Amino acid sequence: MMEDASRHRLLLLMTTTSYRAHAFLEAAARLGIPVVVGSDRPQALAAVNPAGHLTLDFAAPEAASHAIVEFAKTYPIGGIVAADDDGVILAAMAAAALGLPHNPVAAAAAARNKYRMRQILAEAGIRSPRFWRFPIDQNPAEMARQVEYPCVVKPLALSASRGVIRADEPTQFVAACQRLVAILHRPEVADSSRRSAQDILVERFIPGAEVALEGLLTDGTLRVLALFDKPDPLDGPFFEETIYVTPSRLPATVQEEIAAYTADVAAALGLRHGPVHAELRLNEQGPWLLEMAPRSIGGLCSRTLRFGAGLSLEELLLRRALGLSVDAYARERIAAGVMMIPIPQAGILREVNGLAEARQVSAVDDIKLTIPIGQEVVPLPEGSRYLGFIFARDQTAAGVESALREAHRRLTFVITPAAAPPGQVESQALVASGTDRLSLLGH
Repeated sequence: MMEDASRHRLLLLMTTTSYRAHAFLEAAARLGIPVVVGSDRPQALAAVNPAGHLTLDFAAPEAASHAIVEFAKTYPIGGIVAADDDGVILAAMAAAALGLPHNPVAAAAAARNKYRMRQILAEAGIRSPRFWRFPIDQNPAEMARQVEYPCVVKPLALSASRGVIRADEPTQFVAACQRLVAILHRPEVADSSRRSAQDILVERFIPGAEVALEGLLTDGTLRVLALFDKPDPLDGPFFEETIYVTPSRLPATVQEEIAAYTADVAAALGLRHGPVHAELRLNEQGPWLLEMAPRSIGGLCSRTLRFGAGLSLEELLLRRALGLSVDAYARERIAAGVMMIPIPQAGILREVNGLAEARQVSAVDDIKLTIPIGQEVVPLPEGSRYLGFIFARDQTAAGVESALREAHRRLTFVITPAAAPPGQVESQALVASGTDRLSLLGH
């Protein structure tokens, strides 16, 4: 029994700030899989359970990979999963060293670097926008004369649309660059990124509707687990996402084209194993890749997906990482969706009202708030979090979307400026309902 447990021990790579920790650990417990948590900070119970904890420096993947190999000599590892973007390069490197199924390290690194990804797609002849790269200390007015409009200014390595800003003309471009440089100089960003990853990427803006594809690669073959529609337009100037709904309402031929294009992108990047999450735009020319990550969907959004007789996405991925079959597990037939609750403005979250009423909306599964009362909230492009998540299930995708919007409409958020004393809450508070917030976003 001990030999079997050792053979199926799984290393889960995640930072202490990950949204995904609980879902993966809960999945492992349901499956009875022993888990080693590889984290960037020492765990409180590490001394009591040395086989279950490993402290790693994600910013130094070579050294961290060596530490994993040494650890595995005592506690054998049967699979490695990166919960978030921060661990995908280390996961590829360590899995290669241990002889486990893995993505090539160069492929994982390319997917983490938006400029390198664009280079590879252009060289492969895959549909992709024009793009430019600039050092962060270059004069933005000079940069503004070299690009085409409308365009999107991006950081090379940040995720969740953080720092992504649209510009329609040179004045907007200069302001967008200055704002992005300020984000890249923030201590928590500068400390976690290599200098080369702090350059600025500019891409020609791609018009069209957005979708998200959740997939699983096996020896380079893509299996589509779910295709999400994003019914709210994402035209900028910032790109804060709101609603995801699956199954997609797009025609079957369009969905097939999206899947084939996504498979071509994965092959061009060299990705061959494990989960992929792709964000794409669609227009009359076909699908266009925005980003592809060699990990599963972020935040708490995976709660929308169930397979077979109730298997979670994390359970599916853990089984696959350990070489167990997942072919028989198809996504449930019922429609499902999530709304990432956007932040109306920067400040201190003082109150959230209407939760009971929102939870009473037919088809709403759950509402999870992820920023506690009293904490500071920061909207995009500087921020990287949402107020929470609304989940819904219904017989139709239209019913799911309607339930999410109605639940959000019933919520009210009270936010005061960060400098406002508690006694001035009422006079300085922004009180925003869900409907108000979508109006602010232009939806």
